[in-house]
Amino acid sequence: MSMSTPPGWYADHGVPGTERWWDGNAWTPHTRPLGGGVPPGPYQQGYQQPYRQTQSAPGGPSGRRGRGVVVAVAGAVLVGAIVGGVTLLRDDGTTTVPRSAPTVSEPAPGPSDDSAEPSADPTVLVDQLNGITLPIPDGWEKSDSVVDRSITMTTVEDYECPGHSGRYCHPGRVMSFTATQTDAATPEALAEEDIQDASDALYDQDSIGTNLYGGVTSHTVVKSAAVTVAGRTGYLVRWKVTTGSGPGGYVQSLAFPSTIGAESLIVVRFGFDAGPKGPPLSGMDTITQGIRRIGDTTGGGVGSSIGPS
Repeated sequence: MSMSTPPGWYADHGVPGTERWWDGNAWTPHTRPLGGGVPPGPYQQGYQQPYRQTQSAPGGPSGRRGRGVVVAVAGAVLVGAIVGGVTLLRDDGTTTVPRSAPTVSEPAPGPSDDSAEPSADPTVLVDQLNGITLPIPDGWEKSDSVVDRSITMTTVEDYECPGHSGRYCHPGRVMSFTATQTDAATPEALAEEDIQDASDALYDQDSIGTNLYGGVTSHTVVKSAAVTVAGRTGYLVRWKVTTGSGPGGYVQSLAFPSTIGAESLIVVRFGFDAGPKGPPLSGMDTITQGIRRIGDTTGGGVGSSIGPS
């Protein structure tokens, strides 16, 4: 005789006062206080498709103790079903317990498809930490770089890096982050301070110390001005850099106050290759003008401009 324990919340004997989710095949990492609510997770309605974990050791750290939990719970379910007169005998001689057995708690309905995050939009890059979105122009995509995780979007096209064979570079790169370890108190001061670091990071050496462009040999300031970003007054500095290999490029540091929290300063760095493979320089302005607060539905997007708040 065999029996399958249905999915549900069961007492976690390894963590007193806690229940753990059994998905019908294995224990998942999701727990809750006894009788508590369902924790955030990719659950579907009812039992249809609960979260599946490939771990074979039920109950957490101790597989032996977890298997004991499964046996104990299964026995309790079977006894309860027999007492209630609801045990079902199948034609093949196996025994099953109906899903409505009183020892199983139904999980609450999970989030509907309407709750999809804005990051699902392929034309918008969402920076949740800083509360902004950046437009993704045609020919660009969200970055999946495992080498430099600070780069948030790149041109789809790439080519063999001019200063390092076997590595591939993108003609256009953009990254955004919160400014830390700086004494700069204004967007102007921060942009002027960051531009050298941006030049080094984008055209001198990458985050693992590889020289992809033969190093930066010189630079020229081509733009330095105040700019409105997401309704806030920011500042940008743009350099044209000459590199030891390849056509060089343009680097821009854009700084502006965050739209959330304590209004700490945000930096957006741009790196556009010069020459025929590089994206149009006007794309820096297009992306800058399209930056929005998360949840801002006043229009805008790629190519639009915004005025002061």
